[in-house]
Amino acid sequence: MKNLPQISEAEYEVMKIVWENAPISTNEITERLVNASSWSPKTIQTLIKRLVNKGALSYEKEGRVFVYTPLVQEKEYVGEKSRSFLKQFYKGNITAMVSAFLEDDALSKDEIDSLRALLSHGQAGDHNNE
Repeated sequence: MKNLPQISEAEYEVMKIVWENAPISTNEITERLVNASSWSPKTIQTLIKRLVNKGALSYEKEGRVFVYTPLVQEKEYVGEKSRSFLKQFYKGNITAMVSAFLEDDALSKDEIDSLRALLSHGQAGDHNNE
């Protein structure tokens, strides 16, 4: 696994826009985040620069416009953050995590049904590999 950059919560908001819309210009990122947050354009541009410096984004200059693409894939980043969360708060034990959510009534009936379906599908997949 490659070493992923540490991305702050604010930087993550920028990454979500880039992942969804890449390639995307500075102005487009700024416009979307100004409408969805209380950040100034200068703050957003600072976040973009930090992400470039951290190796999370690359850019090309097209005329007078900078266009950004991600160097870190969303699935890879979210997967790593999920594993880190599980390890930090539940000692890597997913059963303990799900139990905590069940005990706190944090899961709806639909979410529980979805989990059952996922687990059933996973078990069926295991049998196919035997």
